[in-house]
Amino acid sequence: MPLKLNVGDVVVLKKSHPCGGNEFEIKRVGMDFRIKCIKCGKELWIDRINLEKRVRKVLQAESGDEKA
Repeated sequence: MPLKLNVGDVVVLKKSHPCGGNEFEIKRVGMDFRIKCIKCGKELWIDRINLEKRVRKVLQAESGDEKA
């Protein structure tokens, strides 16, 4: 079952970014995710399978249920 990740969620990944940060904000969801490093601001694309393997925990979820 896929993780429930939404735009605006902040996730902690197992592997850190080269800048040293391991917290990322989700900017786009789908088969590919666009995530932004909180520490340096660099955005990168990662596919859903690899992101779900690397997520350690979800720190902050977007408020409200927006299911359509």
